[in-house]
Amino acid sequence: MAQSYKVAVIGAGMAGLVTARELRREGHQVTVFEKGQRVGGTWLYNPQVESDLLGLDPNREIVHTSLYRSLRVNLPRHVMGFLDYPFVKKEGGDSRSFPGHAEVLRFLEDFARDFGLMELIRFGHEVVGLERVDEVSHEWVIESRTRGMESRWEFKEHAFEAVIVCNGKNTEPNIAEFPGRDAWPGLQMHSHNYRTPEQFKNKIVVLIGNGPSAYDILKDIYPLARQVHQAIRGPDFQLKKLKNHDNAWQHSMIECAHKDGKVVFQDGSIVDADVIIHCTGYKYHFPFLKSNGIITVDNKRVGPLYKHVFPPSLAPWLSFVGLPYLTLPVLVIELQGKWVAKVLSGKVELPTEEEMAYSVQELYSQMEKTGWPKHHTHKLHPDKFDYETWLVAQLDITPPERWKQIMLMSVIKIASDYGDNYRDEWNVDKWIQEIDSSNNKSIDVE
Repeated sequence: MAQSYKVAVIGAGMAGLVTARELRREGHQVTVFEKGQRVGGTWLYNPQVESDLLGLDPNREIVHTSLYRSLRVNLPRHVMGFLDYPFVKKEGGDSRSFPGHAEVLRFLEDFARDFGLMELIRFGHEVVGLERVDEVSHEWVIESRTRGMESRWEFKEHAFEAVIVCNGKNTEPNIAEFPGRDAWPGLQMHSHNYRTPEQFKNKIVVLIGNGPSAYDILKDIYPLARQVHQAIRGPDFQLKKLKNHDNAWQHSMIECAHKDGKVVFQDGSIVDADVIIHCTGYKYHFPFLKSNGIITVDNKRVGPLYKHVFPPSLAPWLSFVGLPYLTLPVLVIELQGKWVAKVLSGKVELPTEEEMAYSVQELYSQMEKTGWPKHHTHKLHPDKFDYETWLVAQLDITPPERWKQIMLMSVIKIASDYGDNYRDEWNVDKWIQEIDSSNNKSIDVE
């Protein structure tokens, strides 16, 4: 007979919603704590930004979302749905294969409604404390706060038998370090606080980073800015003008910045800049978690975690869903949520604590031997499909269609082939038909 527990889920974004659904399917009693007033997590656009644009002040009022107004997904909607709930085009919505962020939010709201999840969510409840009652039992106490009368904080405690952390990973900025940063007089901000391009009109802007947000923000601001200079990490990178951009250049990383406003790059070039935007990613951040040092966050490594989910000594009563980072890991999130739910119900068995701890140490040792840096611990590439296959085997379910894997392997090359407008020029439906007609054979993605 399946076991049933009283389970808390922290966060009502994509990871929290699909995990809550899987827990409910397994017969658990589920409560979801959500700081905001709507579901969606990072997909809930908020034009407001934080008072500290670099996100260095721990006492700032945190804005959870990192969405900018122009953001569109960088993977086709065909690989962004759940196994039994595809991200289909709906009447009155954004029908593009690469829709804007509002369409993703609509998808998540529909998902929450269609599976009756709204009744499980305590909106306006921010989790500020999570602690095990004692070292013997597996009971956990969550402390939450809500706005009460006259906007005063009201604090409450709640007891649960298991807790799943799904609070996202795109809220606590990671800032580039370089000499002179703190004394440089211009405007500095993290991409977390970028929303619209208007404030950069006629400005000389330095963008740090080469990921999706840097690419999107560069494309957003260069028509208005006087100049845009993109700083990219890498010792062999040479200064060059960006193709199809008359006022944009790529440089090596910033060497230093000066009090007179000059920014010096490692390639020797110098610009008098007005703005520096740090498109430099995020840190894992669990300020509410009190684990007596059992779980640590060190250089983007949350550990020790068996298969990125379970702390061996606290499993299965504490788990994390959604830590691995890659481009929109929707399937990974769903499979992790299913795994946690079935482990708690007793349908899937975990290894012993010792075996899980050994697996974690084996991963760390292998990373060290191959030179894979610590901050890439939860970066699944190039092992993403191996990890998905492992989870599918644990759950004994049908693997996803082969074309989805081929699409994820191919999207970078296809985007490069089509250029800046790949989201509009790539006929995704036709591409899928061609893959299906080729009997799901692999394609050249080199």
